[in-house]
Order: sequence, then C-alpha cells, then structure tokens
Amino acid sequence: MSVPMSVQQVPVPRSAVVVYRDDGGLAKAMGAVVAGQLPPLPPAIAGAFVSGVLLVLGVAGSPSLAIFLPVVALLLIGSGSSHPHDGKLDWLVPPILRVLEYAFVVSVGFAESVPQPLLFALLGAVLFHHYDLTQRVRQRVYPPTWLAAAGLGWEGRMLLVGLVMIPGAVPFWFGLLAVYLWALFLWESVTAWLAAPGSGARTGLAETGE
Repeated sequence: MSVPMSVQQVPVPRSAVVVYRDDGGLAKAMGAVVAGQLPPLPPAIAGAFVSGVLLVLGVAGSPSLAIFLPVVALLLIGSGSSHPHDGKLDWLVPPILRVLEYAFVVSVGFAESVPQPLLFALLGAVLFHHYDLTQRVRQRVYPPTWLAAAGLGWEGRMLLVGLVMIPGAVPFWFGLLAVYLWALFLWESVTAWLAAPGSGARTGLAETGE
C-alpha cells in the first residue's frame, strides 16, 4: 500500500496529533517496540506526574541527577508515539509534552544561572518550531520526516539539556543549541513555505480524509 504524498513529496501524516507530538528518533524507537498497541494518554500523564515530582525535588539543579528526568519521560511517554492518537482525549498529549519540555529547560536554566537572553533564545527556537508545525498542518504544508530527527525531538532536546550539565559550561551549550535549532527550524520553515503552492497541498490528512 503506497503512502499518500503531498505536492511537496512529503508523506501525509496519519494524524495531526502525531505531528504535534514532535517525537524524535528515540521516542519513535520506543513506540515501535509496542507497535501502536499502547494508548498514548495514560503514559503521558504518568510521565508528566513523575517528571513533575522530580522537578519539585530539585533534580534539575543536580548535574548527576538531571539526566534521569528526560530518561524517565522517554521511557514512559515515548512508548505511545506509534499510536494513531485517535482517542477522544489524545489531543492532550502534545500540550503535556510542551509543558514538560519547557519546564525542564527553564528549571535547568535557572538552576545553572543561564543568562536570560540565552534561555529565551533556546525556548524561542522550540516555540517557533511548535508554532510552525501547527500552522503547517493547518495549511497542509507538512514537515519532512527528517526534520524530527534533525530537530532532536522533545526527548532529544531534553536529554541534551540534561547531559550538558555534566561537563559544565551550561550557558555555552544553551547558546550553541539555540543557534543550531534556530538555524535549522528557520531555514527549513522558510524554504518549505516558499515552495508551498498557494494554500498548501490539496491532500488532507490520510486518516481523516480532509
């Protein structure tokens, strides 16, 4: 069975909610293990709860413990990535992931005294990407499959933020990551929108048939 393609020769996603998740390679690999059999919302709620407890306990301020939070989030939430997200409340999963990622980045930034401009630059790059994803799905200008891997996904960015606390110099790594993500997301977005014909592809989501 052939995969539906947009006029930009980008595979049409099964569901808008799956695109909004912004899963990277690690989360998708976790989801492949259960082959879409695990509903995404319960593990997302569990992952958010455990991560919230860890943040309250202050793990974001400990270089040796901060990495555990994204690992726990990946193990719990990543397993639901391969599900079609067709449940009535599955739309809640992307907002949960957004809050989790933003809260972790901010917590590490404050704990490591990262200058606010660098912190805002990193958050801004991720926020721009998530807003761009939303608008592109609405206009049917779908992101290419490689973008999720290059952008590291929510779990990859959290893991990287946790890992850079180990060698220190966190502000430097925050700045470097911000530059990389801005360059990637802005370049890819601009080129995609410029290449989009009018209002976007005429092909709707494969699952909804829009």
